[in-house]
Amino acid sequence: MTTLFTLLIIIVSVLLMLVVLVQNPKGGGLSSAFGGDGGNMLAGGVRRTNDFLEKSTWTLALALLALVLLVNITNPSVDVDSTPESQVDEEIDNAAPSFQPPISQPSSSPQIQASDIELPESAE
Repeated sequence: MTTLFTLLIIIVSVLLMLVVLVQNPKGGGLSSAFGGDGGNMLAGGVRRTNDFLEKSTWTLALALLALVLLVNITNPSVDVDSTPESQVDEEIDNAAPSFQPPISQPSSSPQIQASDIELPESAE
């Protein structure tokens, strides 16, 4: 079902792009081809062409919105927490030893005190 809706979304999107590209931003578009020299004769056709392009744009846009919502509703949602880990993640978890910080051993070196340090005498 999702594949059917996705295919319809692609078709409607392509049709919507074509209808929008056919229109002229100044209102001429496809109808400007009919409005050249014989404007008086074809004025009714020009108006109908503009109305058709505008209505088809709105219809295709609403159909695209409805199809996107239908895909969202009918597509089963995927829970992020319930997704299984990838095999690589599992192998890393199994191969990596658990980290334990080293246990500090008491040092066996003798302690040096300040009285044991000899300072050089200053030369006068």
